[in-house]
Amino acid sequence: QVQLVESGGGLVQAGGSLRLSCAASGYMFSIQAMDWYRQAPGKQRELVATVSRDGRTIYEDSVKGRFTISRDNAKNTVYMQMNGLKPEDTAVYYCRAFLPAFGQYYWGQGTQVTVSS
Repeated sequence: QVQLVESGGGLVQAGGSLRLSCAASGYMFSIQAMDWYRQAPGKQRELVATVSRDGRTIYEDSVKGRFTISRDNAKNTVYMQMNGLKPEDTAVYYCRAFLPAFGQYYWGQGTQVTVSS
């Protein structure tokens, strides 16, 4: 059974930093794209950043220059360094991974990020 476990969320003041991690386990096949999504109260879940297996990245406009997504394929882990955090970044952050061997996406349980003003 494939599992994704996020960590690194918390409470931080505006302008601060956090580093999220998401480790995948429970399978023997490669992961393709790995993504970070977030969902704020009363809003739809939105894509924040994505990284391909070969390291290509795409960011949502509001986080460009502040967030950096990366991955360690040997550890089956994706990271997101978040700098210059703003109150509007407050949300539950979820990682997602696509495993082509199973032809589907898998989600983590989410980690809360709260930025105080």
